[in-house]
Amino acid sequence: MQSSLSVASEPDLTALVDFVAQFPRLAVLTGAGISTASGIPDYRDASGDWKRSPPMQHQQFMASQASRQRYWARALVGFRALQDARPNAAHHSLAKLEASGRVMGVITQNVDGLHQRAGSRNVIDLHGRADVVRCMSCRAKRMRHDLHAELMDRNPHWSTRGALAGPDGDADLETDFSGFEVPSCSRCGDGIYKPDVVFFGDSVPRSSVERAFALLEASDALLVVGSSLMVFSGFRFARAAAKQGKPIACLNLGRTRADTLYTVKVSAPAEEGLARMVASLERVSGNSGNA
Repeated sequence: MQSSLSVASEPDLTALVDFVAQFPRLAVLTGAGISTASGIPDYRDASGDWKRSPPMQHQQFMASQASRQRYWARALVGFRALQDARPNAAHHSLAKLEASGRVMGVITQNVDGLHQRAGSRNVIDLHGRADVVRCMSCRAKRMRHDLHAELMDRNPHWSTRGALAGPDGDADLETDFSGFEVPSCSRCGDGIYKPDVVFFGDSVPRSSVERAFALLEASDALLVVGSSLMVFSGFRFARAAAKQGKPIACLNLGRTRADTLYTVKVSAPAEEGLARMVASLERVSGNSGNA
């Protein structure tokens, strides 16, 4: 039986603490909602609808020079939200849970690298990493900050003032992008640079999916944090856990695609819910040790 809870009260917190205590080998699936407290906007509202225009499509990016000019021009401001972000209490809480042996690993739909920076060791970047770019011809990699420096050198008069950053390194900036110069790959000479992330319309690498399913298989239960699961690449793991008879808990603000699958659902900000949960688990552990 599903209980819809708020972490504002102790009974609500207890439901989540009891879930984690009951299933000590936990797989965790995270989404954009875990990084909002770090200053990175999320994609969807409480109803699961888009807050802004949908992100760039893979086919559109690859087929259109104009689309690539628009993307990289906007990225010069939008990527700052990811570049300047620091892990928040939610990231640190999951790292603590992993260090204590309660979390087996984290499957993240985010591309910001904040789980690793918080200290989590077993992280599956389902959609890649935004701080790296890759040539789509020769597959050579390049650090994104290096490409951005070249973009600024090639477009010294480009202004990004007043643009609003998006959750994926994009920004809400509409102007004439036709004069924006985008370099080809410096290694092979004509390859297209693309962030080393899975764009909409692209496929998640099989190796990442297999690693994620292996983590789920080795775990007792699944905890979903900060994700509406509206995208199938994340929803599939909740569906798989349910088919395997594994309990699922969710800590998320608003509706999700898997609402009918949860044993416990807590409606609260990820940083608040996880920090209070870890503190409660530590108190319980401390009391047990003193008994």
